[in-house]
Amino acid sequence: MTEISIGIIGGSGVYQMEGLTVLEERTVETPFGTPSDPYVIGEIDGVGVAFLARHGRGHRYTPSELNYRANIF
Repeated sequence: MTEISIGIIGGSGVYQMEGLTVLEERTVETPFGTPSDPYVIGEIDGVGVAFLARHGRGHRYTPSELNYRANIF
């Protein structure tokens, strides 16, 4: 896999990306806790991408419930 050079946080209704070849899912722990969902690591046209569903897959979290610091970290 190429180096991850793009990070994308999907908003409401964006839980996956068209054209993204998924290589793995990665659960991370940050100093702020866990993000909303595991990061989906893959490629789009040979470019490494990390994608995060901001509200969690299935829209599990409301905006006030988001751990935005962990998502950005």
